[in-house]
Amino acid sequence: MLEPSHNDELPPIPGKRYFTIGEVSDLCAVKPHVLRYWEQEFPQLNPVKRRGNRRYYQRQDVLMIRQIRALLYDQGFTIGGARQRLSGDEAREDVTQYKQLIRQMITELEDVLQVLRK
Repeated sequence: MLEPSHNDELPPIPGKRYFTIGEVSDLCAVKPHVLRYWEQEFPQLNPVKRRGNRRYYQRQDVLMIRQIRALLYDQGFTIGGARQRLSGDEAREDVTQYKQLIRQMITELEDVLQVLRK
C-alpha cells in the first residue's frame, strides 16, 4: 500500500467520478505512456474506455496507480514482482494488517477522547 510519507509528494485526489489520462498523469506523477503500458501489465488496472478509445479512470484506478508507482519507484519492485504483490496473498495480508492498525488507532483515539472529556 502507499505509505503515508508518499502522500505529501502527490497532490490530493479531487472528488470527481472520472479522470482523463492527463489528469491521472499529473495526480500520480507518471507519464501517460507509462500509464498505458501499466494497463497491459497489471490486470487490476482497467479504465473505462469511451468515445474514440479515450480512457477514463475512476478513483480506485488512481489509488491503484499510486500503489503501483510506490511499489516500482519507491520500494524497488520489478513489474513482475509488483504484479505478484498486488494479486497475491500478500496484498490481502497487507489489507488485514492495515485494518488491524486502523482498529487499534481508533481504540487509542477513543481513549484519548475520554481523557480529554474528564
